Amino acid sequence: MTTTHEPLAASFDAAFAGSISTPGDPDYDTARAIWNGVIDGHPAVIARCSSTADVVAAVNLTRTAGVPLAIRAGGHSLPGFSSCDDGVVIDLTRLRTVTVDPDRGLAFVEPGATWADFDAATANHGLASTGGLISSTGVAGLTLGGGIGWLQRKYGLACDNLRSAQVVTADGDLIEADDELLWGLRGGGGNFGVVTRFVFDLHPVSTVLGGLLMFPFDRAGEVLHAFRAWAADAPDEASLLAAVNFAPPEPFVPLELVGQRVVALVGCWCGDLADGERALQPLRALGPAVDLFGPMPYVALQGMLDGGAPHGLRNYFRGGFVADLSDEVIAVVLEHGAVMPAPMSQIHLHQMGGAAGRVGASTSSFSGRAAAYTYNLIGTWTDPAEDAERIAGVRAAAAAMSPLSLGSYVNFEGETGAGRARATYGPEIYNRLSRLKGQYDPANLFRRNQNVQPTP
Repeated sequence: MTTTHEPLAASFDAAFAGSISTPGDPDYDTARAIWNGVIDGHPAVIARCSSTADVVAAVNLTRTAGVPLAIRAGGHSLPGFSSCDDGVVIDLTRLRTVTVDPDRGLAFVEPGATWADFDAATANHGLASTGGLISSTGVAGLTLGGGIGWLQRKYGLACDNLRSAQVVTADGDLIEADDELLWGLRGGGGNFGVVTRFVFDLHPVSTVLGGLLMFPFDRAGEVLHAFRAWAADAPDEASLLAAVNFAPPEPFVPLELVGQRVVALVGCWCGDLADGERALQPLRALGPAVDLFGPMPYVALQGMLDGGAPHGLRNYFRGGFVADLSDEVIAVVLEHGAVMPAPMSQIHLHQMGGAAGRVGASTSSFSGRAAAYTYNLIGTWTDPAEDAERIAGVRAAAAAMSPLSLGSYVNFEGETGAGRARATYGPEIYNRLSRLKGQYDPANLFRRNQNVQPTP
């Protein structure tokens, strides 16, 4: 440890009831590693919390020390907001209990829980709520940024199902969020404090019609145009994404497609299964090379894409919203999909609308309500020597999408910096967030996020 680290570690030893890890400890390198392997943060103290009181103590100690603060819940943050250099990481991963009240249809969730934790607990009661597409994603980060998931068109985004929240503020106060703070938490990211308890509405979901249809890439234009026409009238029970990616070496993939570019339609129907079979028929009539749609537990669907996003690979994403799957958007997807490097690059087009498009701005700060699709330009690789090339490729695709976009989505946005949050939220939402930030965090202690500057 440096001389700067030593007094900080000593202050935590004296006043923090959880455990800490500091440079030189045997577990330090393991403790500081997060999901995105590009991020190589070296915090002075990793404070592992075992209670809400630990969170309060860690916030107070960090504020007093005047060092950077990062919050780690699931740790999937693309830009590395869940780590820092020479500061404190408040590690919430031990706080992952999910308690279900089936009679009231509520889930009480600690901040370190992942969607795998959440779904396992709620599935025991035949209930679910909209969660992320990768089960190792943290409930906290995904919800605070909005929260796209398979149930969004039927039941709204993850943030739309957030009924209440307990928050530790920058002053170290433990409060119940009022309506205005809840508005900010539903899409405004981690700008306002550390949420130590989430309460979610649950819905009756157990077996869904889920899976994928896969086509060779030379049919991508045809498939995307057909998907656009189908999605325009799709019922709320349907929630699909179109993906350009590389076919994995799985038994269900024909040998001639393994390792090749493909276009896939992935997702679920969360309603009557016979109705879902009928609704999917126009897409199946296209004649996919692979058809894996069938009845499955919702929990199985939630883990279906996990193999494509393991811990520790190098990642850079850019994401945003588009008003429609226009010919121009399709052209950009085809152009950049044709040159993206194998084997883990992807382009996703998430079908929006339905319930996710009907929530008013008065209850949520999520900025993508008008979008018909949310796109995600995904770069994933293993060799650090390829960092510059891979990041440049995703940036080129993002630049091509930018003139067609309604803004960016904070949970898919790998870029940070001045003006990024303002451009993401637009002036009306941003200014309201800024006033809220000025109320709860005027000194901007919580700035490891898509940062909203506080208005005094």
